[in-house]
Amino acid sequence: MAESTTDVDQSLLLERMELIRRFETRVGELFADNEIPGFVHLYIGSEAVAVGACSALEESDYITSTHRGHGHALAKGLDPKKMMAELYGRTTGYCNGKGGSMHIADVDAGMLGANGIVAAGTPIGGGAALASQIRGDGDVAVSFLGDGATSNGPYHEALHLAALWDLPQIYVVENNHYGEMTSVHDQHPVSDLVKQADAYDVPGEIVNGQDVEEMYEASQEAVERARDGDGPTVIEAKTYRYKGHYEGDPQWYKENEDLPDWRTADPVETYSEKLIDAGVISEDEYEELGESIEKELDEAVEFAKDSPLPEPDAAYEGLYAEEL
Repeated sequence: MAESTTDVDQSLLLERMELIRRFETRVGELFADNEIPGFVHLYIGSEAVAVGACSALEESDYITSTHRGHGHALAKGLDPKKMMAELYGRTTGYCNGKGGSMHIADVDAGMLGANGIVAAGTPIGGGAALASQIRGDGDVAVSFLGDGATSNGPYHEALHLAALWDLPQIYVVENNHYGEMTSVHDQHPVSDLVKQADAYDVPGEIVNGQDVEEMYEASQEAVERARDGDGPTVIEAKTYRYKGHYEGDPQWYKENEDLPDWRTADPVETYSEKLIDAGVISEDEYEELGESIEKELDEAVEFAKDSPLPEPDAAYEGLYAEEL
Protein backbone atom coordinates (compact mmCIF):
# COMPACT_ATOMS: atom_id res chain seq x y z
CA MET A 1 0.00 0.00 0.00
CA ALA A 2 1.48 3.35 -1.02
CA GLU A 3 1.78 6.17 1.49
CA SER A 4 -1.14 8.56 1.29
CA THR A 5 -0.47 12.17 0.32
CA THR A 6 -3.46 13.36 2.34
CA ASP A 7 -5.14 12.54 5.63
CA VAL A 8 -8.35 11.49 3.89
CA ASP A 9 -9.21 8.00 2.63
CA GLN A 10 -8.18 8.16 -1.04
CA SER A 11 -10.16 5.05 -1.94
CA LEU A 12 -13.28 6.66 -0.50
CA LEU A 13 -12.69 9.81 -2.55
CA LEU A 14 -12.50 7.70 -5.71
CA GLU A 15 -15.54 5.63 -4.73
CA ARG A 16 -17.68 8.73 -4.21
CA MET A 17 -16.60 10.30 -7.50
CA GLU A 18 -17.22 7.04 -9.32
CA LEU A 19 -20.70 6.81 -7.80
CA ILE A 20 -21.57 10.34 -8.94
CA ARG A 21 -20.21 9.75 -12.47
CA ARG A 22 -22.11 6.49 -12.92
CA PHE A 23 -25.29 7.82 -11.26
CA GLU A 24 -25.32 10.82 -13.58
CA THR A 25 -24.53 8.73 -16.65
CA ARG A 26 -27.39 6.39 -15.78
CA VAL A 27 -29.77 9.30 -15.21
CA GLY A 28 -28.84 10.75 -18.60
CA GLU A 29 -29.64 7.44 -20.29
CA LEU A 30 -32.95 7.06 -18.45
CA PHE A 31 -33.97 10.61 -19.28
CA ALA A 32 -33.19 10.05 -22.97
CA ASP A 33 -35.46 6.98 -22.83
CA ASN A 34 -38.30 9.10 -21.38
CA GLU A 35 -38.15 7.19 -18.11
CA ILE A 36 -37.60 10.30 -15.97
CA PRO A 37 -40.02 13.25 -16.16
CA GLY A 38 -39.20 16.95 -15.94
CA PHE A 39 -35.81 18.60 -16.45
CA VAL A 40 -32.42 17.09 -15.62
CA HIS A 41 -29.15 19.04 -15.22
CA LEU A 42 -26.14 16.75 -14.92
CA TYR A 43 -22.95 17.25 -12.91
CA ILE A 44 -20.58 15.12 -15.02
CA GLY A 45 -17.06 16.60 -15.06
CA SER A 46 -17.20 18.35 -11.68
CA GLU A 47 -17.25 15.34 -9.33
CA ALA A 48 -14.00 16.32 -7.62
CA VAL A 49 -15.49 19.60 -6.40
CA ALA A 50 -18.41 18.09 -4.50
CA VAL A 51 -16.47 15.12 -3.16
CA GLY A 52 -13.45 17.17 -2.09
CA ALA A 53 -15.58 19.75 -0.29
CA CYS A 54 -18.01 17.34 1.40
CA SER A 55 -15.20 15.03 2.52
CA ALA A 56 -13.94 17.86 4.73
CA LEU A 57 -17.30 18.03 6.54
CA GLU A 58 -18.81 16.21 9.49
CA GLU A 59 -22.25 14.61 9.24
CA SER A 60 -23.80 17.43 11.26
CA ASP A 61 -22.55 20.14 8.87
CA TYR A 62 -24.79 21.62 6.21
CA ILE A 63 -24.71 22.11 2.48
CA THR A 64 -26.91 23.99 0.05
CA SER A 65 -26.91 23.13 -3.61
CA THR A 66 -27.86 24.35 -7.06
CA HIS A 67 -30.11 23.11 -9.86
CA ARG A 68 -27.22 20.74 -10.70
CA GLY A 69 -27.33 19.08 -7.28
CA HIS A 70 -27.16 15.29 -7.67
CA GLY A 71 -23.40 15.26 -7.13
CA HIS A 72 -23.60 17.41 -4.00
CA ALA A 73 -26.30 15.17 -2.51
CA LEU A 74 -24.36 11.97 -3.16
CA ALA A 75 -21.15 13.50 -1.83
CA LYS A 76 -23.02 14.42 1.40
CA GLY A 77 -24.03 10.78 1.75
CA LEU A 78 -27.61 10.68 0.48
CA ASP A 79 -29.03 7.34 -0.62
CA PRO A 80 -28.96 6.77 -4.43
CA LYS A 81 -32.09 4.63 -4.14
CA LYS A 82 -34.18 7.42 -2.58
CA MET A 83 -32.67 9.93 -5.01
CA MET A 84 -33.61 7.80 -8.01
CA ALA A 85 -37.13 7.42 -6.64
CA GLU A 86 -37.38 11.21 -6.36
CA LEU A 87 -36.27 11.59 -9.98
CA TYR A 88 -39.00 9.17 -10.99
CA GLY A 89 -41.53 11.22 -8.97
CA ARG A 90 -42.34 8.38 -6.57
CA THR A 91 -43.50 8.57 -2.95
CA THR A 92 -40.37 6.80 -1.72
CA GLY A 93 -38.20 9.68 -2.88
CA TYR A 94 -36.64 12.27 -0.58
CA CYS A 95 -39.46 14.75 -1.22
CA ASN A 96 -42.20 12.15 -1.66
CA GLY A 97 -41.91 12.51 -5.39
CA LYS A 98 -42.89 16.19 -5.43
CA GLY A 99 -39.45 17.76 -5.76
CA GLY A 100 -37.87 15.98 -8.68
CA SER A 101 -34.31 16.50 -9.84
CA MET A 102 -33.91 20.15 -8.80
CA HIS A 103 -35.27 19.98 -5.24
CA ILE A 104 -33.78 16.96 -3.52
CA ALA A 105 -33.32 17.68 0.18
CA ASP A 106 -32.68 15.78 3.40
CA VAL A 107 -32.51 18.07 6.41
CA ASP A 108 -31.51 15.21 8.73
CA ALA A 109 -28.40 14.63 6.59
CA GLY A 110 -27.59 18.34 6.47
CA MET A 111 -28.59 18.61 2.80
CA LEU A 112 -30.76 21.74 2.86
CA GLY A 113 -31.79 21.36 -0.71
CA ALA A 114 -30.94 21.68 -4.34
CA ASN A 115 -32.51 24.82 -5.75
CA GLY A 116 -33.77 25.87 -9.15
CA ILE A 117 -33.32 29.57 -8.38
CA VAL A 118 -29.81 30.85 -9.13
CA ALA A 119 -27.88 31.85 -5.95
CA ALA A 120 -30.87 31.03 -3.72
CA GLY A 121 -28.89 28.53 -1.68
CA THR A 122 -26.42 31.14 -0.43
CA PRO A 123 -28.78 32.93 2.04
CA ILE A 124 -30.18 29.57 3.13
CA GLY A 125 -26.66 28.47 3.96
CA GLY A 126 -26.18 31.77 5.76
CA GLY A 127 -29.21 31.03 7.90
CA ALA A 128 -27.83 27.62 8.83
CA ALA A 129 -24.45 29.17 9.63
CA LEU A 130 -26.06 31.86 11.79
CA ALA A 131 -28.10 29.25 13.67
CA SER A 132 -24.96 27.22 14.29
CA GLN A 133 -23.13 30.33 15.53
CA ILE A 134 -25.98 31.13 17.95
CA ARG A 135 -26.12 27.54 19.21
CA GLY A 136 -22.34 27.43 19.48
CA ASP A 137 -22.21 23.85 18.18
CA GLY A 138 -19.31 24.38 15.76
CA ASP A 139 -21.17 23.28 12.64
CA VAL A 140 -20.42 24.93 9.31
CA ALA A 141 -22.44 25.45 6.14
CA VAL A 142 -21.10 25.03 2.61
CA SER A 143 -23.03 26.76 -0.16
CA PHE A 144 -22.31 25.50 -3.66
CA LEU A 145 -23.04 27.98 -6.44
CA GLY A 146 -22.24 28.32 -10.11
CA ASP A 147 -20.21 31.03 -11.84
CA GLY A 148 -23.43 32.65 -13.08
CA ALA A 149 -24.70 32.97 -9.50
CA THR A 150 -21.83 35.27 -8.53
CA SER A 151 -23.49 38.14 -10.41
CA ASN A 152 -26.78 37.70 -8.55
CA GLY A 153 -27.85 39.78 -5.58
CA PRO A 154 -28.55 37.00 -3.05
CA TYR A 155 -24.92 35.86 -3.23
CA HIS A 156 -23.60 39.33 -2.39
CA GLU A 157 -26.18 39.93 0.33
CA ALA A 158 -25.32 36.62 1.95
CA LEU A 159 -21.56 37.16 1.61
CA HIS A 160 -21.88 40.67 3.07
CA LEU A 161 -23.66 39.43 6.20
CA ALA A 162 -21.42 36.38 6.56
CA ALA A 163 -18.37 38.66 6.51
CA LEU A 164 -19.96 41.18 8.88
CA TRP A 165 -20.96 38.52 11.42
CA ASP A 166 -18.03 36.11 10.90
CA LEU A 167 -20.43 33.32 10.03
CA PRO A 168 -19.10 29.77 9.64
CA GLN A 169 -20.00 29.59 5.97
CA ILE A 170 -17.98 28.50 2.92
CA TYR A 171 -18.91 29.49 -0.61
CA VAL A 172 -17.79 27.01 -3.24
CA VAL A 173 -18.04 28.75 -6.61
CA GLU A 174 -18.08 26.06 -9.30
CA ASN A 175 -16.68 27.92 -12.27
CA ASN A 176 -17.62 25.45 -15.01
CA HIS A 177 -17.18 28.20 -17.64
CA TYR A 178 -20.82 28.53 -18.68
CA GLY A 179 -23.85 30.17 -17.12
CA GLU A 180 -26.67 28.49 -19.00
CA MET A 181 -25.63 29.19 -22.64
CA THR A 182 -23.19 32.07 -22.10
CA SER A 183 -19.44 31.84 -21.59
CA VAL A 184 -18.12 33.08 -18.25
CA HIS A 185 -15.91 35.55 -20.14
CA ASP A 186 -18.99 37.20 -21.64
CA GLN A 187 -20.71 37.51 -18.24
CA HIS A 188 -18.04 38.81 -15.88
CA PRO A 189 -15.52 41.68 -16.06
CA VAL A 190 -12.96 39.68 -14.05
CA SER A 191 -11.32 36.43 -15.09
CA ASP A 192 -11.10 35.10 -11.52
CA LEU A 193 -14.44 35.31 -9.74
CA VAL A 194 -12.80 34.88 -6.35
CA LYS A 195 -11.65 38.51 -6.62
CA GLN A 196 -15.19 39.56 -5.64
CA ALA A 197 -14.46 38.30 -2.11
CA ASP A 198 -11.91 41.08 -1.66
CA ALA A 199 -14.74 43.61 -1.53
CA TYR A 200 -16.00 41.95 1.64
CA ASP A 201 -12.55 41.32 3.15
CA VAL A 202 -13.20 37.58 2.91
CA PRO A 203 -10.29 35.23 2.16
CA GLY A 204 -10.54 33.51 -1.18
CA GLU A 205 -8.66 30.79 -3.00
CA ILE A 206 -8.59 29.41 -6.53
CA VAL A 207 -8.52 25.63 -6.67
CA ASN A 208 -8.11 23.16 -9.50
CA GLY A 209 -11.61 21.72 -9.44
CA GLN A 210 -10.45 18.64 -11.37
CA ASP A 211 -8.19 17.58 -8.46
CA VAL A 212 -10.17 16.05 -5.60
CA GLU A 213 -7.30 16.13 -3.13
CA GLU A 214 -6.54 19.80 -3.82
CA MET A 215 -10.23 20.53 -3.37
CA TYR A 216 -10.32 18.59 -0.11
CA GLU A 217 -7.30 20.34 1.36
CA ALA A 218 -8.61 23.83 0.51
CA SER A 219 -11.99 22.93 1.97
CA GLN A 220 -10.44 21.52 5.11
CA GLU A 221 -8.57 24.78 5.73
CA ALA A 222 -11.77 26.77 5.19
CA VAL A 223 -13.70 24.49 7.55
CA GLU A 224 -11.08 24.88 10.27
CA ARG A 225 -11.21 28.66 9.84
CA ALA A 226 -15.00 28.61 10.13
CA ARG A 227 -15.01 26.35 13.21
CA ASP A 228 -12.43 28.60 14.87
CA GLY A 229 -14.82 31.55 14.53
CA ASP A 230 -12.77 33.31 11.86
CA GLY A 231 -15.64 33.67 9.41
CA PRO A 232 -16.37 32.74 5.81
CA THR A 233 -14.16 31.70 2.89
CA VAL A 234 -14.74 31.77 -0.85
CA ILE A 235 -13.28 28.91 -2.91
CA GLU A 236 -13.38 29.23 -6.69
CA ALA A 237 -13.09 25.75 -8.20
CA LYS A 238 -12.05 25.86 -11.85
CA THR A 239 -13.86 22.97 -13.47
CA TYR A 240 -15.78 22.13 -16.61
CA ARG A 241 -19.32 21.22 -17.55
CA TYR A 242 -19.16 18.27 -19.93
CA LYS A 243 -22.88 18.26 -20.59
CA GLY A 244 -25.25 21.00 -21.69
CA HIS A 245 -27.13 23.30 -19.38
CA TYR A 246 -29.88 20.70 -19.42
CA GLU A 247 -30.22 17.27 -20.96
CA GLY A 248 -31.11 17.80 -24.61
CA ASP A 249 -29.18 21.08 -24.86
CA PRO A 250 -27.31 20.90 -28.23
CA GLN A 251 -24.49 23.12 -26.83
CA TRP A 252 -24.22 25.22 -29.97
CA TYR A 253 -22.57 27.96 -27.89
CA LYS A 254 -19.48 25.93 -26.90
CA GLU A 255 -16.23 26.26 -28.75
CA ASN A 256 -15.37 22.97 -30.41
CA GLU A 257 -11.87 22.81 -28.98
CA ASP A 258 -12.99 23.14 -25.34
CA LEU A 259 -14.00 19.58 -24.54
CA PRO A 260 -10.91 17.62 -25.68
CA ASP A 261 -8.66 19.82 -23.54
CA TRP A 262 -10.76 19.27 -20.43
CA ARG A 263 -11.16 15.55 -21.12
CA THR A 264 -7.43 15.13 -20.56
CA ALA A 265 -7.98 16.42 -17.02
CA ASP A 266 -11.03 14.28 -16.29
CA PRO A 267 -11.25 14.15 -12.47
CA VAL A 268 -12.38 10.52 -12.23
CA GLU A 269 -10.07 9.05 -14.86
CA THR A 270 -6.96 10.89 -13.71
CA TYR A 271 -7.55 10.06 -10.04
CA SER A 272 -8.23 6.38 -10.67
CA GLU A 273 -5.02 6.18 -12.73
CA LYS A 274 -3.13 7.95 -9.95
CA LEU A 275 -4.34 5.55 -7.26
CA ILE A 276 -3.68 2.48 -9.42
CA ASP A 277 -0.15 3.69 -10.22
CA ALA A 278 0.47 4.36 -6.52
CA GLY A 279 -0.81 0.94 -5.49
CA VAL A 280 -3.67 2.34 -3.41
CA ILE A 281 -6.12 0.30 -5.47
CA SER A 282 -5.52 -2.45 -8.03
CA GLU A 283 -7.03 -2.54 -11.51
CA ASP A 284 -9.14 -5.53 -10.46
CA GLU A 285 -10.41 -3.69 -7.38
CA TYR A 286 -11.28 -0.67 -9.51
CA GLU A 287 -13.21 -2.85 -11.95
CA GLU A 288 -15.04 -4.50 -9.03
CA LEU A 289 -15.90 -1.05 -7.67
CA GLY A 290 -17.52 -0.10 -10.96
CA GLU A 291 -19.48 -3.36 -11.09
CA SER A 292 -20.67 -2.90 -7.50
CA ILE A 293 -21.91 0.63 -8.21
CA GLU A 294 -23.71 -0.49 -11.39
CA LYS A 295 -25.47 -3.19 -9.37
CA GLU A 296 -26.44 -0.60 -6.74
CA LEU A 297 -27.86 1.62 -9.49
CA ASP A 298 -29.77 -1.31 -11.03
CA GLU A 299 -31.40 -1.84 -7.65
CA ALA A 300 -32.11 1.89 -7.30
CA VAL A 301 -33.89 2.00 -10.66
CA GLU A 302 -35.96 -1.07 -9.84
CA PHE A 303 -36.85 0.41 -6.44
CA ALA A 304 -37.99 3.61 -8.14
CA LYS A 305 -40.05 1.84 -10.79
CA ASP A 306 -41.73 -0.37 -8.19
CA SER A 307 -42.65 2.58 -5.94
CA PRO A 308 -46.07 4.25 -6.18
CA LEU A 309 -46.79 7.71 -7.56
CA PRO A 310 -48.23 10.28 -5.11
CA GLU A 311 -52.01 10.38 -4.80
CA PRO A 312 -53.63 13.64 -6.01
CA ASP A 313 -54.93 14.27 -2.47
CA ALA A 314 -51.31 14.47 -1.25
CA ALA A 315 -50.69 17.67 -3.24
CA TYR A 316 -51.35 19.83 -0.16
CA GLU A 317 -49.34 17.71 2.27
CA GLY A 318 -45.92 18.91 3.42
CA LEU A 319 -46.47 22.57 2.62
CA TYR A 320 -45.76 23.61 6.23
CA ALA A 321 -43.52 22.22 8.95
CA GLU A 322 -46.58 21.86 11.18
CA GLU A 323 -50.10 21.05 10.07
CA LEU A 324 -52.41 24.08 10.20
